[in-house]
Order: sequence, then structure tokens, then C-alpha cells
Amino acid sequence: MAFSAVWRLANLGRHLDLSESVNKAAPVGSIKLKVASEVSEALSLGRAVVALESTIISHEVERIVRENGAVPATIAILDGTPCVGLSVEELERLAILGTRAQKTARRDIAHVVACGGNGATTVSATMLFASMVHIPVFVTGGIGGVHRHSEQTMDISSDLTELGRTPVTVVCAGVKSILDIPRTLEYLETLGVCVAAYKTNEFPAFFTESSGCKVSCRVDTPEDCASLIEASIKLKLGTGILIAVPIPQEHSTSGHIIESAIQKAIKEAREKNITGNAETPFLLARVNDLTGGASLAANIALVKNNALVGAKVAVALAQLRENCQRS
Repeated sequence: MAFSAVWRLANLGRHLDLSESVNKAAPVGSIKLKVASEVSEALSLGRAVVALESTIISHEVERIVRENGAVPATIAILDGTPCVGLSVEELERLAILGTRAQKTARRDIAHVVACGGNGATTVSATMLFASMVHIPVFVTGGIGGVHRHSEQTMDISSDLTELGRTPVTVVCAGVKSILDIPRTLEYLETLGVCVAAYKTNEFPAFFTESSGCKVSCRVDTPEDCASLIEASIKLKLGTGILIAVPIPQEHSTSGHIIESAIQKAIKEAREKNITGNAETPFLLARVNDLTGGASLAANIALVKNNALVGAKVAVALAQLRENCQRS
């Protein structure tokens, strides 16, 4: 068992600034980053941790992560302090704040911190903070991407840029179906991001299992995902990985119904001149209305499924690293 002690000491050294005391703010450069003691301990011991964004606040998602062997680390900014891992009280506080907590992407972090504000992190901000404390796996519903008619609006999500420069693996159901999936995949290829599909050769379309777009990388087990992640990290590629998990078949909504609702919602957004950060929330809400709530039910189902898969991937990665240490 000597190797185990050495391995743990190495991890403790790497995360020393995170484990000095319970829930105290640890320095990251000149900014304090508050890491929950449970998360800090898990990272120090090389255990599985899964990052979660705070634009999705759910005790159920955290429960699924725990039940599958990993520690959930919901990320947010509270009173100007970036937090990795939230207590029950902090989760409830964010839920009560609702839209009063600023939706925070990478570009917004400095402003929210400087103002001592509260921020619900999106994909890009969550990836950044997860990377700071060496959390390799992040679970969400779906990422942003290239918007339809982007040749006119230049509306491309910062999620894609973050994947191109931050070595965190994002487990999701693909890109939101209100977006232009083929162009999003082309953009990710330009950025050098590995896009893998879970148990399929085709990129999923969020609410449905199929988008018609093939991927060059297929992974069939959590162990396959772990090997892919570890290879990317050891090669120091410096980019993220996107693992796209199809929505469970029993929750898949009819593709043509969703597509029809999306087209109608996009037309309404154009007529009302709704653009920028306001567009995605409007489109998702409108699609939900047009589908009689079916899209929301499907969204909840896919987030839970992603949490299940993501936790298993994180556990497999922790086990792979432990086995490598032993050998």
C-alpha cells in the first residue's frame, strides 16, 4: 500500500491550497476561490468529482451524481466569491434568488466578482472554475453553439471557445436544438475539440437521439471515456472534450414536432427583435409552450441521464488514474 500513500501525498500537494481548512476561501492568484471541504477532500484523495453549473439548480442532479459514486461540485459566485461546491443552504439561496442571480459566462466573471454580486454560472464560466481546481468532468444539459442565421448575427456561444482552450470534459446531450448543429460541429472542429458520441456514431440533437450528423469518435463505456480524457490530458492538448449522450429513447420527443416549434419560435424572436443573451431563454420557453410542456419534461430527463453517465465517467477516470499509479 506504499504507492497509495505516495499517490495521495502527491494529490494533496497539488490541492494543498484547497484543503487547508473547511470551506475557507483558497487563493487562486489574487482572487479567493471558495472550495467546499467535501470537494477539496475528494480532489486531494484522487476521488471522482463532477462539476455542475448553477444555472441548473437541482438537488436531484446532485443526488444522482452521489448515488453513482462521485462528489457533486455545483459552481456559482456568491457575494463576489467564486464557489466550487455548494451547501444545501447555498443551493436553496440560489434557487430563491432565481433570475436575480446574474447569468454568468466567462465574460461576466470579473464584473460579478468586482461588484460582490451573485452569479449563476453557465457552461463557459463553470468550465473555467472547474479547470482552476482540476475537476476534469462537467455535466450539463446541452451546450451553446452557432445560432441559426449566424452569418447575419455573428451569434456564436462562448461555450465553444471555452471548449477550445479549457481542458475540461463536458458531458451533455449535444447542443441545444434551437441552434445550427452542423455549423456548431464545424466550429468545434476548427477549434480542435474532440467530439465523441456515447454509444452511437451520430451526434444527438438534444431533444431527439439523432441529428443526421456523424462524429469521428465513438465511446461505448465510461471506461472508454476515461481513456479518452486521460490521453488528452497527458498529451497536453489544452482543449476540452465534448461527450454527447443521446436522450433516453423513452423520453425522446418527436423530432418534427420540436423542429416545427423551433422554427415558429425563431420567427417570433426575429419579429420581436429578441437577440443576444435574451434569445436562448425566450426560444426555450416558447418551444416549451408550443409543445405543451413536452420539451421541458424531455429536458429534465436528459439532464438526469447526463448526470448518471457523467458520474460513471468520473469514477472510471479516478479508477484509471489509481491503476496507473499502481503499475
